[in-house]
Amino acid sequence: MDAHSRGRADEIDPADQWVLNPQTGHYELRLDRSAEQSPQAAPSHPRPRTTRSATPPPGQRTRSGQGPAEYGGRDRATETAPPVPGQRRRRAAEPDERPGSAGRRKRRPEKKSRKKKVLMWTGGTMAFVLVGGAAGAYALYEHFNNNINTIDVAGGSTGGFKKDAAFNILLIGTDKRTGEGNGGYGDKNSPGHADTTILFHVAKDRTNATAMSIPRDLVIDIPECETKLPGGKVKTIPGQTDTRFNVSLGQSDRDPGCTMRTVKELTGLTVDHFMMADFNAVKEMTTAVGGVKVCLAKPVDDPKSHLKLPKGESTIQGEQALAFVRTRHSFGNESDLDRIKVQQQFLSSMIRQMKSDDTLTSPTKLYDLADAATKALTVDTGIGSITKLKSLAGELAQIDPKNITFTTLPVIDNPAEPRPITVVPDPTEAPRLFSMMQSDTSLTEVKKKEQDAKNAQAQAQAKLLQGARSTAHEVRVDVYNGSGMTGAAQKTIDWLQNEHGVTRSSNRSNAPEKAARTTLTYAPNQADQARKLADLMGLPASALKPGTQDAGEREPMTLVLGADFKGAGVPLTGPAKAPAGAQTADKQVCAK
Repeated sequence: MDAHSRGRADEIDPADQWVLNPQTGHYELRLDRSAEQSPQAAPSHPRPRTTRSATPPPGQRTRSGQGPAEYGGRDRATETAPPVPGQRRRRAAEPDERPGSAGRRKRRPEKKSRKKKVLMWTGGTMAFVLVGGAAGAYALYEHFNNNINTIDVAGGSTGGFKKDAAFNILLIGTDKRTGEGNGGYGDKNSPGHADTTILFHVAKDRTNATAMSIPRDLVIDIPECETKLPGGKVKTIPGQTDTRFNVSLGQSDRDPGCTMRTVKELTGLTVDHFMMADFNAVKEMTTAVGGVKVCLAKPVDDPKSHLKLPKGESTIQGEQALAFVRTRHSFGNESDLDRIKVQQQFLSSMIRQMKSDDTLTSPTKLYDLADAATKALTVDTGIGSITKLKSLAGELAQIDPKNITFTTLPVIDNPAEPRPITVVPDPTEAPRLFSMMQSDTSLTEVKKKEQDAKNAQAQAQAKLLQGARSTAHEVRVDVYNGSGMTGAAQKTIDWLQNEHGVTRSSNRSNAPEKAARTTLTYAPNQADQARKLADLMGLPASALKPGTQDAGEREPMTLVLGADFKGAGVPLTGPAKAPAGAQTADKQVCAK
């Protein structure tokens, strides 16, 4: 009989039970062998009568728990045993015993539990790691900070990038033959040129970026600039006209500040910072990320650059990566423009690799990349510290690779050369692209919804552009300058007459007052002429202002240039899609 059935379980250890011995017919106190015995105590309540003797009856359990063989014990009838102890009273609950555990025996506590020892050891170790980590972080900061090379460009500071504004960084790849194993690539004594140049425009809202490559063989004017010579002396370098873009760096002591000013004169965009890399940067950074994936539409074996790759996808790093971005004879028509396309594909792939989980979750790769980047890059003093570079990286990290568009400055063959080997900016397409970048327009259409809302308003007006067109010779128009731009009317007349044959156009000088927007006013019977002129000048439907009365046979339309006018031949609105050849950084493109 279980003691709990006696109604006095609060005073009896549940491990002790009175049980009937079938051999003797008596109730006996059966103790839990696993429990520790306590001193005898007289029973405090009636219990079944038992027979106690110095010598237990046959079959009765001894103190050691031994009994008959059929019960699994040894039969020692001749063995004596002490009297069966009385029931033990329940000990008082200890403070740390759980409620509801009355009567449950508790093992004597150890000096320190194993769990507490583990927690204390782990806590101490973590404290040590944290303290050591702080010291390690400071050491890393100093290490990386000391790696950075800076140039203080004279007059080149713009105050740096701001979190609530668009900004521009000039990425310059120089062909200077510094570093181990690079002297054999060419003139190792050359101060280097702006061999690969990319203007990286970051949108104000950080949703997108445009990376515009500038051909090294582009013929332009290089403005006068100042450079700081070793020792702090400032040297003024005269400007040059009709010269190649790549001499804006290195030649005549020109530093990256001169290249920054040249790009500003060319595009109208202020360059906030520059980052310059040499051959070693390509080799070391590609190795640091474990290689960059590239794709080839055909196998390549170029003895000049020593590039040898199979058709399809390959992972390249080090010398092989440098050969890939340098080769001019493996792709396209072997021109610098086709090499630019290959370089853009390479940079897109490298961006994807740097932002991949494979890189971001590897402490070793992140350390190697940071170490290689800080050693290989030269930057302006405005971002010449780990703290500033980290802040800049935080801004760039917000941009999804699918919204980073690589494109090339639109160019045409240089008309001044009988057999052109250089190029000049496309007089129509280049200003269009500059205008889009100046107005922070996305080439990836991430702002498509916003643009659709604007287009909805213009849909009704778009009907004005539907219908027949006159010939350029039939267009009659008087041009007034309300833009505030000196000579805008005459430049427009020259462009219309010389480029498109609109010979019946006249310069009427300045408008009575400045105009916020460009407008073309015409009579109902001049609609054909208005559509033709709108096509030529890239006028939106909103610029067309139809009258109510027909005009005379020789009466001209009226074109007033407003503040939105950017130049002759430059459309007032950017193109609806990115320029031809533009590619985003999220897709793998095979070089052809």
